Amino acid sequence: MDYIPLGRSGLKISPACLGAMNFGAPAGTPGCDEDEARNIIGAYLDAGGNIIDTADGYSGGQSEEIVGRAVKGRRDAVVLATKAFLPQGPGPNDRGLSRVHLTRALEASLRRLGTDYIDLYQCHHWDPATPIEETMAALDSFVRSGKVRYLGCSNFTAAQIIESQWAAERVGGTPFISLQPQYSLLARDVEAEILPVCERHGLGTLTWSPLGSGVLAGRYLPGEPPGDDTRIGRFKASPMPAARAWAESALSERNLRIAGETAAVAAGLGISPASVALAWLARQPGVTAVIIGPRTETQMSDNLAGLSFTLPSDALERLNDISRPLSRVLLRRAVASNDSSSPSRNERGAALDLVNAGCRGRLLPGRWGRWTARR
Repeated sequence: MDYIPLGRSGLKISPACLGAMNFGAPAGTPGCDEDEARNIIGAYLDAGGNIIDTADGYSGGQSEEIVGRAVKGRRDAVVLATKAFLPQGPGPNDRGLSRVHLTRALEASLRRLGTDYIDLYQCHHWDPATPIEETMAALDSFVRSGKVRYLGCSNFTAAQIIESQWAAERVGGTPFISLQPQYSLLARDVEAEILPVCERHGLGTLTWSPLGSGVLAGRYLPGEPPGDDTRIGRFKASPMPAARAWAESALSERNLRIAGETAAVAAGLGISPASVALAWLARQPGVTAVIIGPRTETQMSDNLAGLSFTLPSDALERLNDISRPLSRVLLRRAVASNDSSSPSRNERGAALDLVNAGCRGRLLPGRWGRWTARR
């Protein structure tokens, strides 16, 4: 594999990042046990991969423990990345990005990983309850202590990235060098603002959910209910309304249409739909590495093959056309206008799919008297 600097830093990583969210998954859920996880990690490292991403909230900390045991003896060859934010207990200071929680979370992650330093320590989510200056100062103290080498964030908006980098400068601290954004043929919103902001402020990207929770791998077909053993099937059967709503949006008409075109391209090239989706993402400007989350060695091998595959120009054009993101302006025009300057019927349909899916659950009455989306 080739190795690329992560953001504005000297840290070099492989273009495939091994995601460990499935490691140590609870019984009855799609995931893998420790033996399979160790096989996956070993095969990934043998293939030249060098960055493994986990989090303190994955499988109640089991993911970190499994990763730590698996890389023992090869620690210096591995870029270990983990994340903090999610609840680690019932108390008010057992979550978030406060100095007290991050300090406890870091020590706990070091113990579970069986190491005395973490290469990339990341904020899993933005914390509106904690001043960003406090967060960045706390993170900088971890770097100065030698317990953390580099800092990153996950799921931050463009504005939050800028705030964080400015705060780091104000407190004389260490800035972020990476962002983990959701990015795939199904989710291209990051192209508008987030990727340009990352480039401007020195952040590389580790993109997650490249297969759209399996939709782009061809696991779901129009008119057929998702299997009970799939992630979307479990969410659809959940008693929680938010989980069911997410499952419905994941299998929207637009998403399945994109998945169908991805499968058609794959059939023409003689490779898997997952390989096509990964090959497309790996070639997008602003993508440093793609996080893959295999549950078996076979899946991992297929994922690595996809990331190294070069799509022909006509296939790229087909995929870009079917998955073209709709800006807020275009979305409003698509919903509100029927004149000759409005988008095509297909584009209006895609826009309405986005509206019906809730556009992240935030809808406001539009100035044209219909519902329009606000991001």
